[in-house]
Amino acid sequence: MAGNESAAWYEQSLDTADASAPTPAQANGAKDEAFRIRARMVGVLLRDARVSALRSQEDCARMMHTTEAEIESWETGETSPSMPQIELLAYYLDVPVSHFWGLRTLQSTERDVASAQADYLSLRDRMIGALLRFAMQERGMSIDDLAAATHIDAATISDYQYGDVSVPMHQLTVLADAVGKNLTYFLESSSYIGRLLNMREKWHHFAELPDDLREFAANPLNIGFIEVAAMLAQMPADRLRRLGKSVLDITM
Repeated sequence: MAGNESAAWYEQSLDTADASAPTPAQANGAKDEAFRIRARMVGVLLRDARVSALRSQEDCARMMHTTEAEIESWETGETSPSMPQIELLAYYLDVPVSHFWGLRTLQSTERDVASAQADYLSLRDRMIGALLRFAMQERGMSIDDLAAATHIDAATISDYQYGDVSVPMHQLTVLADAVGKNLTYFLESSSYIGRLLNMREKWHHFAELPDDLREFAANPLNIGFIEVAAMLAQMPADRLRRLGKSVLDITM
């Protein structure tokens, strides 16, 4: 009896296992759904790239020699472009081909950049405030002293000092003058942005040189002369005078 019960339980367990296992039709259906999901993902990334590139479906259709309906079908995931078509779209929309099999949209990247910009602005406001406090301490000025000198409300200056409020440029000019600093004192110089701005400023000064001096400095054959000029510029004034006198003695 026990043997018959065991056999019956074993057969029932097989039936249950067979019932829970996917049938061939179910397996094919799951694969089809996976394909549809992937096609929709490609469509989302395609639409994201197109919108970010400020292109219309009509623009893409014209470039691809197809119809707007086909582009729409790709973007909704009803159909999917081929790899060569993806390559042309990547070229036209100015994105790497890998964008279309990634998970990150360009618009989410733009949001990250916007967040980083907000963090940068907040940090720079605090840095400018700290530099203002340091300059005030150097001159022995209180907030009330600075307020009297600049006609800016003391509470407002206090907010500036701690980076709670951004300093408007026209007021920063007045504050800088009152604490005996020029505006370059407050410029950012240590980060990549600061170095880039500094390089642009130097390029601006170089571009303003007379044409003959700019051409002389830009000629690689004249590097030696520029290096000599740089060394002379670093010499103490008395030593430079002695050197000049020696040159005059030699040429006389």
